[in-house]
Amino acid sequence: MLENMPKDLKTRAYVMRRTNFGEADRILNLITPVGKISALAKGVRKPKSKLAGGIEMFSLVEVNLHFGRGELATLTGAKMLAFYGEILKDLSRMELASEILKKISVISDSVDSVEHFEIVNECLFALNDGADIELVEAWFLIRLAKAMGEQINLLTDADGDDLSLDVRYNFDMIEMSFYKNPEGVYDANAIKLLRLLWVADLKTVRRVKDVKKYLPEILKIAKAVNKVVK
Repeated sequence: MLENMPKDLKTRAYVMRRTNFGEADRILNLITPVGKISALAKGVRKPKSKLAGGIEMFSLVEVNLHFGRGELATLTGAKMLAFYGEILKDLSRMELASEILKKISVISDSVDSVEHFEIVNECLFALNDGADIELVEAWFLIRLAKAMGEQINLLTDADGDDLSLDVRYNFDMIEMSFYKNPEGVYDANAIKLLRLLWVADLKTVRRVKDVKKYLPEILKIAKAVNKVVK
């Protein structure tokens, strides 16, 4: 994805990981609208560095990058566009935000996608904005699985019949499809929510009322479909 990158690039980014390098430098793993980029921030750990304030974790930043002959780009400028400080005030939100960045970083090494940036962007904004943590996690896992090409059968059940509004279902975590069960935990509303998570952005999903009662079971499916994401 980065093969035809210009020598100098200005783009939005999130810092997924920072690693100290040498006496005063850092290596940054960035997720951007054009994919994952590793960059060297020279002298950023010095007290008077002008770059330091623009590469904080859980921040939307604008970076200037120069690409030379090596594998690392060089960070030549950085400006913070938004700092999601509310995430840092809640341990559960901070843990989920960190896990999101970790998973995206790992997946981007093998399957780089322009969707990864928007997934991170929507999740961190929502976590900072007070969104339900289970909803953010479910949406993240489902959208990440979709970006990786995973599939959930949301049209027909295990017998090949159209999913019905009048039938209750359980979910086969191996076949990734629903099967009829009179005592099943999934009804029409749960399936509608799962379909919405699959196709809609997080802002739209957050506007749906009474989703919380369906989230524990929906989250089980989200985790199952993402079992390949470590």
